[in-house]
Amino acid sequence: MTDFEYISKIAKEAKYCMNDLDTNKKNEVLHAVAKNLVADSKLILEANDKDMEKAVAAGMNEGRLDRLKLTDARIEAMAEGVRQVADLEDPVGRILDTHTHANGMKITKISTPFGIVGIIYENRPNVTADAWALTFKAGNVVILKGAGDALNSNMAITDCIQRTLKECNVDENEIILIKDTDRAVTTEFMKQKSFVDVLIPRGGAGLIKSVVENSLIPVIETGTGNCHIYVDEDFDLDTALNIIYNAKTQRIGV
Repeated sequence: MTDFEYISKIAKEAKYCMNDLDTNKKNEVLHAVAKNLVADSKLILEANDKDMEKAVAAGMNEGRLDRLKLTDARIEAMAEGVRQVADLEDPVGRILDTHTHANGMKITKISTPFGIVGIIYENRPNVTADAWALTFKAGNVVILKGAGDALNSNMAITDCIQRTLKECNVDENEIILIKDTDRAVTTEFMKQKSFVDVLIPRGGAGLIKSVVENSLIPVIETGTGNCHIYVDEDFDLDTALNIIYNAKTQRIGV
């Protein structure tokens, strides 16, 4: 069983380390991780092959297999996503509002990190890098609980990020991956309100519903990704049908 007491300890220590990082340092780390993800492509793909073999043997459907599969191009896309986060404005320390109270006291609202963010997600390994990059740029520690189907892939990506953090003299426990695949561990994770500040589910409607209904931690509820297409009455219907068909079938897993 996962030792949440130990995770609490190392996550809190890493949280204090994050307070010392300025924008330049965070961007330096993000670019270093992007570089190392590409450099580690062979190791990551070998780990992904193990997940794919198990998934095929278990009869996983094509859509989910496609979500699980990594390629050199998809790893490069992961790295590019991390670089794009480096290019974003630092959200920490932004002045959101300021006003003067009737008694003369000046009050300023400034954005600060949540602290420790938990993310529960399904079998898309790229989410491991995406979730880390966004939470890191925002000054948070992140605890990840991915699907067991993608465990080897998630471990390889996390190992790459942790090694890079260490090379950049940042606490490697700024990212923590829960490796236990028992569903009871996920349920227990959702109860860790003593040290996890916010929980984010990323996946299908079933996962989101389960987290919203069972978590004792405050939840940021995301959408399920249902996209609508509206066709104007004056638009060519055959062209519209081709667009709709392509949008919904070019990559079923997404």
